[in-house]
Amino acid sequence: MRRETREVKIGDVTVGGNNPIVVQSMTTTPTTDTQATVKQIAALIEVGCQVVRITVPTKADMDNIPNIREEMKRLNLKVPLVADIHFLPQLALRAVDWFEKVRINPGNFADRKNFEVREYTEIEYQRELDRIREAFLPILRRAKTNGVSIRVGTNHGSLSDRIMNRYGDTPMGMVESALEFIRIAEDEGFHHLIISMKASNVQVMIQAYRLLVARMNELNMKYPLHLGVTEAGDGEDGRIKSAIGIGSLLADGLGDTIRVSLTEDPEFEIPVAKNLVQLFERPFKAETSLPVLVPSWDFYSYQRREVDVVKKSKQHLGGREQVRVVTHLNSEVTQAVNQKFDPVLETVSIPFQPNIAEKILRYIPDTIGKILRIEGAALSDLQSTQLDFEEISVLATPVWTEDSYLDKIVSRLKDKVLWLRINREDQIPIVVEVVKKFYGKMSVGVEIESNYLMSLGRIVSSKLSKAKLLVPLHLHLKANSKETKEQWVLRASVEIGSLLCDGLGDSIELSSRFSEMENHILSFNILQATRLRMSKTDYIACPSCGRTLFDLQETTAKIRKQTSHLKGVKIAIMGCIVNGPGEMADADFGYVGSGPGHINLYVGKDCVERHIPQIEAVDKLVELIKSHGRWIEPTL
Repeated sequence: MRRETREVKIGDVTVGGNNPIVVQSMTTTPTTDTQATVKQIAALIEVGCQVVRITVPTKADMDNIPNIREEMKRLNLKVPLVADIHFLPQLALRAVDWFEKVRINPGNFADRKNFEVREYTEIEYQRELDRIREAFLPILRRAKTNGVSIRVGTNHGSLSDRIMNRYGDTPMGMVESALEFIRIAEDEGFHHLIISMKASNVQVMIQAYRLLVARMNELNMKYPLHLGVTEAGDGEDGRIKSAIGIGSLLADGLGDTIRVSLTEDPEFEIPVAKNLVQLFERPFKAETSLPVLVPSWDFYSYQRREVDVVKKSKQHLGGREQVRVVTHLNSEVTQAVNQKFDPVLETVSIPFQPNIAEKILRYIPDTIGKILRIEGAALSDLQSTQLDFEEISVLATPVWTEDSYLDKIVSRLKDKVLWLRINREDQIPIVVEVVKKFYGKMSVGVEIESNYLMSLGRIVSSKLSKAKLLVPLHLHLKANSKETKEQWVLRASVEIGSLLCDGLGDSIELSSRFSEMENHILSFNILQATRLRMSKTDYIACPSCGRTLFDLQETTAKIRKQTSHLKGVKIAIMGCIVNGPGEMADADFGYVGSGPGHINLYVGKDCVERHIPQIEAVDKLVELIKSHGRWIEPTL
């Protein structure tokens, strides 16, 4: 069920209330280039974009908006336009006359980032708020007269010094940054507001939106939400990160308009956004009957669910161990099992078949964990088999009754792990009772296997925590038969990623009609996007806009080509200074546009080389990585 919000108009598009979720994007052309910008607007309209945002960084860009409007009118292009404003309130005031909506960033609307550390007295803090009010009121008054809406768009990467010193670089700081502006608007009787809390870190983004809604509920505010993960990147990685952040919140009933920020041409963002929205226009079947529970975890900060550590093969599961990936063993995986896997092949899942499982188990190296998967039809065969359980790490089995066949085989498991499988809500009470029976006597875990995992995972976790059963959870998501590859990638990211971001899940597994190696890689990519396990270089790349000072797609490809083998190294690639230093706060190295044809290089938050010619900048970045001991030579 969607959160109740007021309706806000963006031209002839209505956001919030009972209206469908609106998809939008942003142009990447220089706003001074009329033909290029209008051509991109036309391409976005063609693929179904409902709202188009345009950056307005300078007076020259603002001066060209009438020309863009005139060309759109000549071509009969009809779509609401949003002005993206940073640093210059006077441009926001002019934009109200030409746009259906104006986006302001509370972190830099009337503040300059000095990274100054200081204590603000209450009088000093109020003086800062009064200064903001003075700059914001003329815009609110003209917007009210013109029927223009305003997005208060907080970015994790550009919080003001005032907020940073009082609240820190936190979700709470992001929320309070927006509330400062919302209160000013409400004092003026202005309610045509849409709010966003964007971050490149999906955990921070999810927490910030949830915390915002909690605070707005306390204050009886019902403004619609614009969802997005900023600097998500390109390709499958960008889609995964966006799906986890946006989809997790849509699943909570939060979000009225979305933008998927990819380092690609903007028209490629819209199909992804539409696929995400469709997931929630058709409610997950398995979720409709699940009761609403008080969660056993903190919705507003990340904390891994407390569980016991169990040992499987030479690996440990649960506790503070890294989340494991389980891969189905088929002919594709079997042929490559003795080769070097990247990411590493650590555990395989083997279906039990009499006289066949034994041969397969002996073929798998001891360094790889082995899960023997039992289906209902094989129960009687399992009881009579002479299979040596020493060959396996985990026995995964369904449970229907407490007095099942389990008693007859548990004694043979010795120090192995027993996974009890749940597919449906009505199995939960039975499995909880069986877990109680064996808990403390042997290593036990619970496997949640479903086409629709998110709500089932939440309810199982709550029930186990309530019963004080600290057993690991294995999250096993199965694809639907008619899903396309992109739909599967997005849904897997939402279903698995949402649970992981809430600290739920100790191992994951994906089953689909697509390649098992693709599922294996997708599993690791989801873990990387949640920041829980790094298996390759991590890129924080902005989606480009008219402020961008170099070709982001081309530059990202060049940097990726040189550095993609640096496992665990985080590299930020930012088109300009607006979000650069902040959004790349936890990056190891940063590449940021400083002017046309020039680049600044960062180590962490510190700018260490300035105004480097772009033609030299990628090589200089590699030298910087080498000088800090993070470089390894690529293998052939």
